[in-house]
Amino acid sequence: MKRLYYLAPSLNSVDKISKDLHEKGVTDWRFHIVSKDEAGLYSHHLHSASAIQRTDLIRYVERGVIVGGLLGLCFTIPLAYLEEFTLNAWLAVSFFCLLFGAWTGGIGGITQENYKIRRFHDEIEKGFYLIMVDVRKEDEALIQRIMEVWHPEASLQGHSSNHINPFASSDSAGVVVR
Repeated sequence: MKRLYYLAPSLNSVDKISKDLHEKGVTDWRFHIVSKDEAGLYSHHLHSASAIQRTDLIRYVERGVIVGGLLGLCFTIPLAYLEEFTLNAWLAVSFFCLLFGAWTGGIGGITQENYKIRRFHDEIEKGFYLIMVDVRKEDEALIQRIMEVWHPEASLQGHSSNHINPFASSDSAGVVVR
């Protein structure tokens, strides 16, 4: 799937876009809005982006699991040569390191803005609405055409994969600007 990013100037515009895209088969599971006006989104029954989509929680948990796994190997490989160190102890230490890595990564990630939407932070703070639409490859041209013709006030800001890259480092990583 591909994620399209649009910036819309008003809540009424977002409401119309939502209705038009729903008529074309785009469900709430594939349509997310990031805004500082959460109350407005709620009152218009619009699907706000979840905390997982707004933050880097998943990306940091993935990083934590990788680091925890490597740390677990660093601890358990030397201890494997001890006679008292059984398979159960090896598994317990490895599992603890994985969980500890995921937990610490999650704590760091929940405090960070998602790396794919970070570049839109200033526009969102100014009152714009970031619309993220997940589309199948075969539907991409149709959705872009609908947005161009019916909603020219919402400008396409770019696209990316809806998958998360734990190794991406820059603010615009994964978002291609047109």
